[in-house]
Amino acid sequence: MRIGELAERTGTSRRLLRYYEEQGLIVSERLANGYRDYAEPSVDRVIQVRGLLDAGLPTRIIKQILPCLDKPRQIYFPDATAEMLETLEAERDRMTRRAECLLRNRDAITEYLDAVRAYDPAS
Repeated sequence: MRIGELAERTGTSRRLLRYYEEQGLIVSERLANGYRDYAEPSVDRVIQVRGLLDAGLPTRIIKQILPCLDKPRQIYFPDATAEMLETLEAERDRMTRRAECLLRNRDAITEYLDAVRAYDPAS
């Protein structure tokens, strides 16, 4: 499929897809006319990359773990180095702190809304 179709199917801009390819996160074949041609599994790969980026992982780490994520929710990484494990643990801990912060902020907003609604019955 061409880049426009991949963009449409994943909700990702063409510019970001080119960036992902530049970073080695996705691959394409080049057609004789120079157009990019993506295989069907690229759709899932882009969605996976976006999910990892949304979780806060930097592209340099995503690039290292993508080969291990060929099956959803199953990670196989026989060549893991101590440094890679430390990096992933640090990222996991950072994500945990971020999630806790988001939950605190959500709870604070809920409390605020409850207080406003209790004060102003019209809302």
